[in-house]
Amino acid sequence: MSTLVIIAVLVLLLVVFGLLFRLQILSSIFSGSFTRDIGMSNSVNAVLMLVFLVGGGSWFAYSFVENYGKMNPPIASVHGHHMETMFWTTMAVIGVAFAITQTLLFVYAYKYQYKEGRRAYFFSHNNKIEVIWTIIPAIVMASLIFAGWKAWTRITGPAPKDSVVVELMGKQFNWLVRYPGRDLKLGVINYRLIDASNDFGIDLNDQASQDDFTTTEIHVPKGHPVLFKIRSRDVLHAVYMPNFRVQMYAVPGMPTRFWFTPTTSTDEMRAKLGNPKFNYELACNQVCGKSHYAMKATVIVDEPDDYQNWFASQKSFASLNPDLVASFKKKAIEGTPKPAVAAEGKETTPAPLANASF
Repeated sequence: MSTLVIIAVLVLLLVVFGLLFRLQILSSIFSGSFTRDIGMSNSVNAVLMLVFLVGGGSWFAYSFVENYGKMNPPIASVHGHHMETMFWTTMAVIGVAFAITQTLLFVYAYKYQYKEGRRAYFFSHNNKIEVIWTIIPAIVMASLIFAGWKAWTRITGPAPKDSVVVELMGKQFNWLVRYPGRDLKLGVINYRLIDASNDFGIDLNDQASQDDFTTTEIHVPKGHPVLFKIRSRDVLHAVYMPNFRVQMYAVPGMPTRFWFTPTTSTDEMRAKLGNPKFNYELACNQVCGKSHYAMKATVIVDEPDDYQNWFASQKSFASLNPDLVASFKKKAIEGTPKPAVAAEGKETTPAPLANASF
């Protein structure tokens, strides 16, 4: 306790001495006896402004060129090229504006450094300049926003009718993946049915659920539209696949969607990069807890024939969990009331892949 009192007294003394010093300076200013010799420090600071501008700008340029490839993984989707163009157009507009304003800032700091006898010019107002720097940025920003809105509505709007449907559910700390079976209808799910043996909460009393299957990897066919139906079981997650330029939040209680068309198979990308171990990746890029870093899934882009062979080889969730199916049938026989099904319940999945033209 005594230590705290001593610290408090010392702090108060410092505050008092500081106030007294300021009062002395103010009184000297008002009396006209205060003078301050700036010396070389002002010129040194002005030169350092230019040094920082040149040095910092050069380092940024080097870093940008050196890491450009890491920031821009190869594009493997149709819409990805449009997104890339829109992104770099936005960066160019913002970058040019930033470079001009920051260059002027540092140059002016040097050019208009303090000099004895120089007085600042008072510039009150200029309507023409005000109009120019208001209207031009408004037009440019509105154009960029409109382009972004068009792209957003396209990739989150209705998918083509023959799209391959994949349901993704994020949970701490992995991704659950479900496909409709041969009937191409996803069965209903219900959060009340979620347990250790039924991660999705699939309602096996629903006939459409009988042939649904779950996987640990995501398989999609090259050159064919793919619709992701996205959910979260607990907290906010995000579906992020950089090579496909896919980014969509997985929001608790609010299903989201995103559709795209992959253009490069996994084998083709491995050959292109010269990396036989390459895999497309789905990562959660929203910090969702202590094991967020591990929330990843492998995405495999197959050739159309390979995808159909893989699809045909999958076993349904019901066939792999006969005890769970039996428990559902027992409850149905006993007349146990079924809990309310999810709102997105009996939803018809687009036309069969087998009937689609590639």
